[in-house]
Order: sequence, then C-alpha cells, then structure tokens
Amino acid sequence: MRSTLRAVSSVVLAGLLLAACSSATTGSSAVSPSGKPPAPAPPASGAQGGGSAQEIAVGAGPQTTYTVQKQPPAGSCHYRTEKGEPLEDLACTPGAISPAVTQGNLKSTICRKGGYTSGIRPPASVTGKEKALNAASYGYKGPMGDAEFDHLISLQLGGDPNDARNLWVEPPDPGHKSGAGVNNAKDPVETKLHTAVCAGKVSLTAAQKAIVTDWTTALSTLGLS
Repeated sequence: MRSTLRAVSSVVLAGLLLAACSSATTGSSAVSPSGKPPAPAPPASGAQGGGSAQEIAVGAGPQTTYTVQKQPPAGSCHYRTEKGEPLEDLACTPGAISPAVTQGNLKSTICRKGGYTSGIRPPASVTGKEKALNAASYGYKGPMGDAEFDHLISLQLGGDPNDARNLWVEPPDPGHKSGAGVNNAKDPVETKLHTAVCAGKVSLTAAQKAIVTDWTTALSTLGLS
C-alpha cells in the first residue's frame, strides 16, 4: 500500500513540476525579470513609421470661396533671425502644402504656361484681415505696407493658399527704408526654387522642405546657389 502511495505521489509531483516549467517558459516572452512588459522591438530598417513629425501639414487647398482664418493668439509668436534676415516662428508657422499640387501634376498646376497662382490666391478682403490679426500674433509694430503677408511655402511651390500655418507677417529686410514698400530677399529664393522644380532639377517635396527648414539656406542646401 505504501509503495503504491509513493508511486502515485511521484507521478503527481512530476506532473506539477512539468506544469510549472511549462508556465515559466511560456510566460518569459511576455514578462521581463523586473515584472514589467518588455519594450517593443525597434522597427526593422526600411520599415515605414516614425518621421511623421517631419512631414509638412496638408491644408484644405484652393477654395471657391475663402473665409478669414483664425490666427495664433496675440503675442504668442516670435521672430527668429538668420544673418539679420527675419524667420518665422516654427510653432506658429510650420508651413502647409496644398493637396492640389503633386509631383505628378506639376505641368498642369504650378508649372503650367500662363500661370497658376493668380487663380487660387485668396482675395485681399480676406488676407487683409488675416494680416492684421497675424501682425498681432507676431507683435509686428512696423508699417503694414512694408511687411508682406507671406506664404511660407509659396503658392508657386505648392503651398496652401489660406492655411494659417502657412501664412505669416514677414518684416522687411535689414536696411529697408521705412515706407518704401515690400522688399524681401525671400521672394527671389522662391522663384529660383520654382524654376528648379519645373526643370526637374529638384523634387517638389525637397524644395518645400528646404524652404520650411530655413529659406535663407534653401538654395545652398539643394545645391542651387
């Protein structure tokens, strides 16, 4: 009888030990030694994902009727400078592109003969009000006639026409005579980038990202200076 009980006990004990080992093995992949779930493995090289913060926002694109867009709160935006040239506040004016302009339709949009931007530009009745509000956002105190209500990504580079993220009151260049009107060094940069994009020298996306990063270095960054 005792030998029988000992045999049964040995079998039960072996079963319990086997179950415990199996449980520990299956649980090891879900729980780390600290008792916390392990950190997810990093994505494999070339996998999509991440980097979305570097992508430029997409606006609403050209509209049949434009309305005045809400601007950042007064005093919340701050100019930066690079070699004396004014730069936008990255938080207030990160840029926005138009979904109507793509690399595949350049010939029928920004590169088409006869022009493109005049047909999609918001009217002064809208941009005039936005400009006054944006000047308050940036704390601009100079003559309004000397400041350009600028598309960070210009319309000729596929920038969104009326997205508040793509518009800012750009002060005049250093040494500008007060009352002499708008005269910004950024404008010729935009024209050169547009020419390069339409000539196939640089991609639309590369030009957009270069001017958003720093318009004063956009040409040199793309090897166009």
